[in-house]
Amino acid sequence: MSEVSSEEPYTRKQKGADGEKAAQQYLTAQGYRIIECNWRCRSGELDIIAEYGEVLVFIEVRSRSGSPLQGTPEESVDERKIRQVRATAQVYMHMKNAYEHRVSFDVITVMLNEGRSIASLHHIREAF
Repeated sequence: MSEVSSEEPYTRKQKGADGEKAAQQYLTAQGYRIIECNWRCRSGELDIIAEYGEVLVFIEVRSRSGSPLQGTPEESVDERKIRQVRATAQVYMHMKNAYEHRVSFDVITVMLNEGRSIASLHHIREAF
């Protein structure tokens, strides 16, 4: 990961992109085949869509930096987000005619250091 000077603000969009890049690298190393990233439709966005064996995996990536007092990445996956991801996955499966797959909804949380390096990455399989 590239370092950023302390004078540049570390935007929410950059944090998200860094977290998603780390998640993609992790998943590939674990044997997942990445199909799509940042797939969008009217109901929302799917961060990562991958295959793991015969399973179609929809992965929500949540990134945070700074103090855990602001809340953990896991805590940011609330009921509203779960409903949105499930609804968007339904649209994806319909559009791709992918109903023959078993499906899993995973969450990958990434804690970032101030210099944009990865402090920790946690994969929660079948999170919801």
